[in-house]
Amino acid sequence: MSSAAHVLMIEDEEDIALIVRYLLERNGFTVEHLADGRAGLERIQTGAVPDLVLMDFMLPFRDGLELVERLRAQPQWTSVPVLMLTAKAREADIVRALEIGADDYVTKPFQPEELMARIRRLLRRSL
Repeated sequence: MSSAAHVLMIEDEEDIALIVRYLLERNGFTVEHLADGRAGLERIQTGAVPDLVLMDFMLPFRDGLELVERLRAQPQWTSVPVLMLTAKAREADIVRALEIGADDYVTKPFQPEELMARIRRLLRRSL
């Protein structure tokens, strides 16, 4: 990657957001953080398309599944990789997220190096 990949992170848990931001920035990414689903939806509808979206499943105001559905309905966002990072580990939740358009799913607590490997893999396919 010649320029820093831009990651849109939609995460309401501030401690997780700080850890993920640190991890991504240390690995050369630029990070834009939003803390709730309402801000995420507005960003999807009006903002520039990032290289990757990293989002929680359970968010205030709008959940991650709704955001994935809305994101996938925007023509310019259809090929943007989406990685769900969430505490919801039930198989039914994982299957539903993948079926509506998420590209990958990592459960909390997560291993930092595994998360980075999954992000790099998704970006290799899309850039």
